[in-house]
Amino acid sequence: MRIGRRRLLALAGAASLGGLGLAMGMRPGLSMGQAVAATDLPARQRLLMPPLLDTTATGRVALTAQSGLTRFAGGAPSTTWGFNQGFLAPTILMRSGGLEATLDNSLDEDVTVHWHGLLVPGEHDGGPHTAIAPGRQLITPMSLDQGPATLWYHSHIHGATARHVYSGLAGVIHYTDGRDDARGLPSTYGVDDLTLLLQDRRFDPEGRMIYNPTYADILNGLLGNRVLVNGQPSPIAGVPPGLVRLRLVNGSNARIYSLHFNDTRPFHLVGTDGGLLPAPIEMTYLPLAPGERAEILVDFSQGPAPVLMSARGLSMTVLRFAIDDTLPVRISRVPDRIGDAIAPLVAPDGIITRQISLDMGGNSSGQVQSPGHQPSGSMDHSGHAGHASHAGHATATGPTGVPIHGQGPAVSGLIFDDFRINGRAYRMDRMDFEIRRGTIERWIVSGGGGVEHPFHIHGVHFQVESSGGGGPPLAQNSGWKDTVLLSGGASSLIMRFDHEATARFPYMFHCHILEHEDAGMMGQFTVT
Repeated sequence: MRIGRRRLLALAGAASLGGLGLAMGMRPGLSMGQAVAATDLPARQRLLMPPLLDTTATGRVALTAQSGLTRFAGGAPSTTWGFNQGFLAPTILMRSGGLEATLDNSLDEDVTVHWHGLLVPGEHDGGPHTAIAPGRQLITPMSLDQGPATLWYHSHIHGATARHVYSGLAGVIHYTDGRDDARGLPSTYGVDDLTLLLQDRRFDPEGRMIYNPTYADILNGLLGNRVLVNGQPSPIAGVPPGLVRLRLVNGSNARIYSLHFNDTRPFHLVGTDGGLLPAPIEMTYLPLAPGERAEILVDFSQGPAPVLMSARGLSMTVLRFAIDDTLPVRISRVPDRIGDAIAPLVAPDGIITRQISLDMGGNSSGQVQSPGHQPSGSMDHSGHAGHASHAGHATATGPTGVPIHGQGPAVSGLIFDDFRINGRAYRMDRMDFEIRRGTIERWIVSGGGGVEHPFHIHGVHFQVESSGGGGPPLAQNSGWKDTVLLSGGASSLIMRFDHEATARFPYMFHCHILEHEDAGMMGQFTVT
C-alpha cells in the first residue's frame, strides 16, 4: 500500500508521547496478519520517532526522570514516567570520546540510569549501587570507546527495575562512528533508519496502563495485552520504497518476540547487541528476548507493504508499514560487507571457567499460571507465554493486583527468595565473583526449571561459543553480545574484562526477565 507523505503526516496530527490518540484495537473485519489498507488509515497514526539528543558535538547529555499523564487510544489517563518527557525517553546519539551525563531525579523515589551495552567502569554503569535520590542530581563523566551499535538505557533499582521500566524509564542509544554511509547502511533518522522500542503493556477496560503483578506474573514475568512501539499502540511506519534499517530493541519486561513478516519476505541481520556484523546474514525469522537488540535491513521496493509479526504460540501484529513514495531512497541494495571480521577470543591456558545456573527453586520451578487469571483483553492464551510454555509445579493462590515495592518483592505476604543464581538470591552487600582486570573467562550458563531466561552481563561484551547444550551459536547470537537467551541447555560464553568495577560499584549479571531480576535472580562481581 502506498500513500503520500502529506496524507500520512496529516494523520499523525496532534500525536505526541505525552498524549497519544491511537487506536488500541483492530478495526472490524481486519485480521491480525492482514496488510493495512488505505481505508483503514484514518483510524491509525503514523509511527513517531523519539526525540533525538545529539551529543556528538557537545559531549554532554542531560536527563531528568519525571512523571506524566498519558492517554492511550483516548482512554483514561495513565500515570507514566519518562526521561525528559512524560513517557519513555529520547534517543541519544553518542560517539567515542568524553561524555558528561547530568542525571536529575524529580520523582519521589530512587532511580538510576543503567547504560545497557556501554563499556564503562562500574561507577558509571548505573547499576543499583548508584541510586539517585528524589530531588538529587548525579553528574557522571564517562570516557567512551567502542564500535557503532544500538544500545539502550533504563532505571535499575533493585526490587523496582520491572516497575520502573514498565512505567517508562527507558530509551534507546545510537552509538555511531559516522561511517554508515561508507558501509552502505541507511542512516537518516526516522526516514530510512527507524528506532523501534518494542514493549508489551497491560491495559484495563478503561484504557489505563496498569502494573499490578499477580503471584503468577512474578513467576512467569509479566505479559501485556497490547504491544507498543515507541510507546504507541497500533502505529503505522511510513517508509521509502527502498532499503530501510530497523533498529529493534526489546524493552519488554518478559515477552520474547519471534519476529517475521507476514509475506515471509527475507531480511538481513546486520547488527546484534554489541555492534555491526562483518557481513549481512539473510533470515526470515528473528527471536528477540528482553534486553536484546538487533539491526536488520528490509527491502520495501517490491510488493505491498508488509506487516511485522511475532509468532510464539499466538500470532500477533507488532508493526504495520506504509510505502511513502515521496521519501527519498538513499540505499537500494544490501551491502556485501559491512566491516572487518570479528576475531574470536582465544581461550588462554588455564582459563577460568565458571558454571552459572539460573535457578527457580522451591515452589517456583517452571511455568506457573494463576487459577482463572487472564488479563482483560489479553493476547496470551493457554500454552502461549512470554518466555516458555511449560507446565507449572506450583499453584498461585494469593490475591491479584498487589504492586511490587522495596528490596524484597512480595505478593500476598510471600517474599520471593526462590529466584537465585547458583543457589543464592541476590544481596547488594555480597560479592559473588572477584575477577582480575584484563583476563579472559568462559562462563557456562544454564537456565533452571525448564524456563527460557535472557541472561545479561554488565560491563563486558561476550562471544557465544555454543548454545543449546553444545550446539553451534544461532545466527542471532553472532558478533558481540551482552544478552543471550538460554533455551534448551547451557550456553558457553567467552569474554575479556577490560573495565574496573569496585566493591562499591560492582557489575551485575542477571536474568533480564525483570520480575525475575527483582525477585533475586541476579549476582554481582568486581573487576580489579
